[in-house]
Amino acid sequence: MENTNPKKFRAELKDYLDHATSEPIKIQRRSGESYILINEDHYSDLKNEILNLQRRLLSMANVLDDDIESFPSSKERMKRFKGRDS
Repeated sequence: MENTNPKKFRAELKDYLDHATSEPIKIQRRSGESYILINEDHYSDLKNEILNLQRRLLSMANVLDDDIESFPSSKERMKRFKGRDS
């Protein structure tokens, strides 16, 4: 990740935007605040990955808490077809 300051970032904005397509840019102020410039596609990928991980974590928490929906066995599912005429 490349580092810069706001003054240099403003002066070379186009170059930094082009560079952000391949890797994030860290912009740090004198006060210590930092900002990260990343490509929108990369941001979307990160956001989707976070959502997927949250869903998986919630599912695992439900399993650990025994808060899961039980599904009928295959024999129970087949009972509904036995009564029908072929």
